[in-house]
Amino acid sequence: MAVLRPTFFRPAPLAAACLLGAATLSGSVQAATTVNLGYNGAPDPEKNAVHVFATDLKKRVEEKTDGEIELKLYPNSMLGEEQERMEQVMSSPGLNIASFAGMSPVVPEIYVSAIPFLFDDFDDARQFFDEGEYWQAVEDDLRERAGLELLAVVEEGGFLAFTNDERPIASPDDFEGLRFRAMDPSQVALYEAFGASGTPIPWTEVYMALKTGVADGQMNPPMYIILGSLYEVQDYLTLANIQYSDQFLVGNAAMIDGWDEEMRSAFQEAVAEANRMAREHNETRVDERIAYLEEQGMEIIRPDEEQLAAFREQGQPAYLDWLEQQDIAPRYIDMALEDAGLDPQSE
Repeated sequence: MAVLRPTFFRPAPLAAACLLGAATLSGSVQAATTVNLGYNGAPDPEKNAVHVFATDLKKRVEEKTDGEIELKLYPNSMLGEEQERMEQVMSSPGLNIASFAGMSPVVPEIYVSAIPFLFDDFDDARQFFDEGEYWQAVEDDLRERAGLELLAVVEEGGFLAFTNDERPIASPDDFEGLRFRAMDPSQVALYEAFGASGTPIPWTEVYMALKTGVADGQMNPPMYIILGSLYEVQDYLTLANIQYSDQFLVGNAAMIDGWDEEMRSAFQEAVAEANRMAREHNETRVDERIAYLEEQGMEIIRPDEEQLAAFREQGQPAYLDWLEQQDIAPRYIDMALEDAGLDPQSE
């Protein structure tokens, strides 16, 4: 299945966006610039890690710019669904926190960052995005193709974990014959590599599918397992660090380039600080959520190094095959594997 690249996105001309982002009053007194920030999920800090990031970012931006930039938050996709919000921020001043659904039509290469079992822990994942050549290439592509600045990788719930109600899963062999809910074709390929089957099921139908036996299991971060009350219909939780769960803060590049150096520096400093806070908050909450799931009766399986290596060796090739079908240049895959400390020649 090839990734389609829509043609309706048009970045705003630099001059027009700069004028919109720098209105003045009385000649020398600069008025506050209001910047919209749209994102998914409820405005609930207990249930939405992205909202925690957004509210902290608003406070820090307004403090560091002395009120010259004011962020107006639009949670719950109030500004539109994924591609609609991306189109808005590409064509006019604004900020957006996008998921893979919003980013992939513009930079399908982003799917490479979701290669399963790529990271051992949070430190590995953060280094990959903060310092890697692959991610720098994605940032450059996003600016060139869409006129967007990729400002931060926002953690939204830790790492994906496997759940099921049939038996503990500690190695690939334990998947044999099980049926799993899949979010997309890449997850189907991963389950099939382990000897299980995958069926695409919308999130809104996952609970009932698990309860009625349409599927035996699924994969999600602990946050979503709690949000969906999946612990009521799943007995086993396998912490295999499948994929790093994240979204992406992007901004209209012409807007940001149009600010003076002092304002731009203050804004970028606020983004960096808010992201550090969000990472600390997220990591702490992941441990709490796992403990909560255990309290609800789920058996927690923590595979050892040998078992995790088996997951990686069996699961990664299937995902890499899927990436090749998406018409993604091999150099992105090679860069990502190198950044993660893996040898591309061995994959």
